[in-house]
Amino acid sequence: MGLALMVLIWLITLVSTYFFVAKTWWLPVGAAASTGFIDGQFALTFILMGVVFLAAQLGLGYIVWKYRETPSSPPVSYSHGNTMLEGVWTLLTAVLFIGLNLMGSNVWASQRFDREVPADDVKVEVTGMQFAWYFRYPGPDGKFGKTSPNLMDPSAGGEAAVGLSNNDPAAKDDVVTGTMFLPVNREVDVSLRAVDVIHSFFVPQLRFKQDAVPGLNIHMHFTPTAIGEYEIACAELCGLGHYKMHGMVHVVSQEDYDKWLAAREAEKQ
Repeated sequence: MGLALMVLIWLITLVSTYFFVAKTWWLPVGAAASTGFIDGQFALTFILMGVVFLAAQLGLGYIVWKYRETPSSPPVSYSHGNTMLEGVWTLLTAVLFIGLNLMGSNVWASQRFDREVPADDVKVEVTGMQFAWYFRYPGPDGKFGKTSPNLMDPSAGGEAAVGLSNNDPAAKDDVVTGTMFLPVNREVDVSLRAVDVIHSFFVPQLRFKQDAVPGLNIHMHFTPTAIGEYEIACAELCGLGHYKMHGMVHVVSQEDYDKWLAAREAEKQ
């Protein structure tokens, strides 16, 4: 029985490890400027944790087999263990996790704080609500108009869903859509907010994932580098209609982006 259990533990460990080594459970090909350093940090974390996982599981299987019950086994006895070994293991684990967090902090900050704001960045406000995403562009004046919770009517969709105030001159040219369009190779400044509960705006190909929290306006930035259509998923279970929190990001040429934005502006006239 001990031998069978050891083989089963090792088999599950090695098969699950194969899927990660072969990258069958991996992120899709990146389409953002941040892909390189995010994937690098991701791979480093997986390699280090994978080594620990393999060592622990293979050791577990060996211990299960070595100390299996046999006719000549002595009576079971319990001990406190080895205090020094526990201390060393705890220290090494702490160093590993703190080290990974310090290394990852640069990657984390690079999408939030480390930024020289380009004059031609694309500003998009992303609003999550049960159960849809809305995207607002500031229009030719480059300014977002005022919104108010009192004006929000999610059932109406569009501008009413985000509570856009028509009394604000800056709101006159704001464009609100249910689909995100972005020009390729231009930095995007995302202003992320949520209306009701916590949502999570996740676009795997753009290596972008951030919770949208009610009451907070969270700024992040990224630069799409490849034209294409990329799926948006809500990575936070946000209610019974969570499966509806689906959308698309269309990364297009600058010319196509200008045409799309001009068409949306024309619809407002």
